[in-house]
Formats: sequence, structure tokens, C-alpha cells
Amino acid sequence: MERIQTEEQYRQLTQSDEWTVIKYDATWCPDCKTLDKFMDGIIDKNPDKRFYALDVEQLSNISEENDVRGIPSLLVYRNGEKVAHLHSKFAKTPAQITEYLDSIK
Repeated sequence: MERIQTEEQYRQLTQSDEWTVIKYDATWCPDCKTLDKFMDGIIDKNPDKRFYALDVEQLSNISEENDVRGIPSLLVYRNGEKVAHLHSKFAKTPAQITEYLDSIK
């Protein structure tokens, strides 16, 4: 999963008319590392969505702007709008994430 490095890159990616899923995480977060272990399978099952990761400490202003209060969190964007937010307490298992992504059409 490609990591977003700059605010400009974030703005460009979220303007797309494709579903863009951004995983908000941090290098020190154990739940984020657990999530990484099964994200490849989830990405493979969602070819209609583009996936990226964003470090909340590196780009804290974007995290604050999007009301990310816990990590890992998954946010979905399309056409410059945040359309969905899976908060950290619901982003722990493959089943939770799959159900969430399946609901986005």
C-alpha cells in the first residue's frame, strides 16, 4: 500500500472520482501493525477501490481536519468528499473491514 507523503498528494488523491480508501496509522501502533497483516487480502478483494496509508504524526493537520481520533481508522473519499469513516474500534478484524467496504457502492 502506497504511503501518502505530503498534503498536496493527499489533496490530489482525494479529488479522484474513484473510491479512495486511506488508512490512518502510526509506526508505533500495535493495532495498525495487526491490520497490515490482512490488508493485502482486503485490497485484492476490492479492485474498485484505491488504497493508501497516511501517518497521523507526519500529517497531523490532515488527521485533525478529518476528525481522526483513534488509529487505525479507514476513511473513504470520492470527488473531494469524505464519504465514510470506519473508526478505530471497528477497524480491528478482516470481517469488520470487509463489511464496511462492501457497504460502500
